[in-house]
Amino acid sequence: MSMLRDKYENDIKPELMKEFNYSSIMEVPKLDKIVINMGVGEGAKEDKFIDAAKEDLEAITGQHAVVTKAKHSIAGFKIREGQPIGVKVTLRGEKMYNFMEKLIKVALPRVRDFRGISNRAFDGKGNYTLGIKEQIIFPEIEYDKVVKVRGMDIVFVTTAKTNDEALKLLDAFGMPFRK
Repeated sequence: MSMLRDKYENDIKPELMKEFNYSSIMEVPKLDKIVINMGVGEGAKEDKFIDAAKEDLEAITGQHAVVTKAKHSIAGFKIREGQPIGVKVTLRGEKMYNFMEKLIKVALPRVRDFRGISNRAFDGKGNYTLGIKEQIIFPEIEYDKVVKVRGMDIVFVTTAKTNDEALKLLDAFGMPFRK
């Protein structure tokens, strides 16, 4: 079992229950899933960019990545409906907690001039989106084999009903928010 899952069950749950005065343990917010998305604009022209992004994402998460395709044609971007434009992975359970632990303890401290992440990127419904500029902050990525340095969006989907609840939950997990 993951350290973060143990921490949630033994420390975070009781703390949030007391702080928000929940009447049932089932009301306590929890981390539902983590979705990692990598947009690959050049993927519409050449498959090698999609394949490279897919390999990088699979190495980072340890799970099979899915290619996302354009839902609509956009002439300004020279994209047709059905063309591959990115890759994504949805993590749940043990892999989700392992990824979060690696993100907090290994990857984020490797970001240049890191001073913490913003606490304003909540969507109003308890979900948090973190944008990362370079995939090379993850130890699984070998810099020499990178086709192109690209960023990714990491979305933390929680069962929290408000941003305040989600902020307390993620902060209790150890997310390094700016003070």
